Amino acid sequence: MAVFTPVSPEAASALLHKLHLGELIELRGIAGGIENTNYFVTCTAGEYVLTLFERLTAEQLPFYLHLMKHLAHAGIPVPDPQADAHGEILHSVCGKPAALVNRLTGHSQLAPQPVHCAAVGGMLARMHLAGLGFDRQQPNLRSLAWWNETAPLVLPELDASEAALLQAELAYQNHVAESPAYAALPRGPVHADLFRDNVMFEGEQLTGFFDFYFAGVDTWLFDLAVCMNDWCVHLPTGAHDARRASALLQAYEAVRPLTAAERGLLPAMARAGALRFWISRLWDWHLPREAEVLTPHDPQHFERVLRQRVAHPLVPCAYASTCLSE
Repeated sequence: MAVFTPVSPEAASALLHKLHLGELIELRGIAGGIENTNYFVTCTAGEYVLTLFERLTAEQLPFYLHLMKHLAHAGIPVPDPQADAHGEILHSVCGKPAALVNRLTGHSQLAPQPVHCAAVGGMLARMHLAGLGFDRQQPNLRSLAWWNETAPLVLPELDASEAALLQAELAYQNHVAESPAYAALPRGPVHADLFRDNVMFEGEQLTGFFDFYFAGVDTWLFDLAVCMNDWCVHLPTGAHDARRASALLQAYEAVRPLTAAERGLLPAMARAGALRFWISRLWDWHLPREAEVLTPHDPQHFERVLRQRVAHPLVPCAYASTCLSE
């Protein structure tokens, strides 16, 4: 989250009146992240998050907003976009497409234990199954095609070792994507960015998933791998944490068991998830946009994760109670 477009109290108040949510009490910009303009909004009707979309178009946005509403109505704890009197959930603020969603309770768990990872795994599986009833289609806009387009833009900024890793991994992922095993992977709407700071907890109780603006239709395994690459790693080194990973996977499979194709491609998708975020962080780091509040993420973290995933592939155990070893 970040602030690229300043929003005045008057502009926020106009939206609140349109949505019949009362009077503005406080408007506060949110620092962190790199995609959209975000504000916490306190009004007489409650607590909300206002998002102005800086890159996504008005044509792309209905997929994300209606997916969130679909999941919320299916009992998945996600922000519910607020509609106006005509049922519209995509609005305009300061000339930008915008949405207002209810603010989830709780706090992000930035030092997760196995119990938190289990809660995330179980809810992620529930979310995947709930998404089967969603009838809109939109691809993951940050998947392989985007990696292929963006890698040449960041390669000139890399040293020889980094460039060699990026090119080799991109070639490997293109090869995987052409395989029959990849074509057999189950697919549906995915979050695609389910990091620690996009999940809320109250103690050990998971209270919500949020920030669905990288969502799209992709393989469920890729979504699971992206999640594991954040929740189940040692942050200073990027090394795999088998204990947390086992908790997350066991809870996921208690709701939706992995297929044989998914088990076989988990190591490759773990590498794919690391590559995706390494490329996007390289892009934001070396080709940043101006913002009033912006803190780009260090791309070296996902370079370390990728090197770990290449050197120590994730291997699901062959018995019923899933575990992982390095």
